[in-house]
Amino acid sequence: MKAVRIAAFNASPVLEQLPDPQPRAGRTIVRMAAATVGHIDRTVWSGAFLRHPPLPYVPGVEAAGTVVASGTYATGQRVWVRGSGLGTMENGTWCELIDAPDEALGLLPDGLDMALGAAFFSPCTSAWVALHEVAKLQAGERVLVTGATGAVGSMTVQLAREAGAIVLTRADEVLQQPPVDLLVDTVGGPVLEAALPGVAPGGRAVLVGYTAGNTLPLNIAHFLQRDVALLPLNMFRREVAGRAAVPQLLARLADGRLTLQVQRFALGEAAAALEWITQRGHRGRAVLVP
Repeated sequence: MKAVRIAAFNASPVLEQLPDPQPRAGRTIVRMAAATVGHIDRTVWSGAFLRHPPLPYVPGVEAAGTVVASGTYATGQRVWVRGSGLGTMENGTWCELIDAPDEALGLLPDGLDMALGAAFFSPCTSAWVALHEVAKLQAGERVLVTGATGAVGSMTVQLAREAGAIVLTRADEVLQQPPVDLLVDTVGGPVLEAALPGVAPGGRAVLVGYTAGNTLPLNIAHFLQRDVALLPLNMFRREVAGRAAVPQLLARLADGRLTLQVQRFALGEAAAALEWITQRGHRGRAVLVP
């Protein structure tokens, strides 16, 4: 099979020919139709992640495809693939045949684009958990979402509106209007710093991402006076809640109630995909296709 491998941290991804995986107990072999390229893949690739597979390794934590061999799933079953150490502790999804633990798989609705099946999990479940599990969003609340053109930000906007919230997407506009009850920040850094003053005293700020910077200068006196709760979103701890929401999120994607943009790259264009996701203002998610 063809697979993308990383020989050293920060080294260019290389498309190689590797032996096909063989069936094993508790594992499913999936023919990859699309594999996501995300920020977690960049973090592992850079060597900055808390753990990583032995080098050289095949990146990728998410994908979608059809079952080739399994003791649990029927041959030909459409599935999404995510987590369980793929791409972080063992070889991942950037290959034609994915060798995945059975527990990493879920069923995909018929007719759903495979690229969406590969790309949906992180943005959809992160947005859902941020709003409903962490923030406890209520209908009628005013919500500011930063990074609204990105995958997580866009999904947060859509789900918040669906829940009956009043959604704003520009911090400068918020500062000229009544304060918001909830801030969902997907970019961090100076964007988060500028947005926080727009949150009402007693409000909440859910911290989702830090692509604009991972530090936040905090005036403690002002912070105490404003009494805004800073709530981190840790999807490793909340993956159970995310997975529980998957069927309803997939149903919304399948019937068009939710939309998610994807940018396709050939399997041999992994380096270009890793670069594309760093570009400011890019929309949607990057996926590799065979």
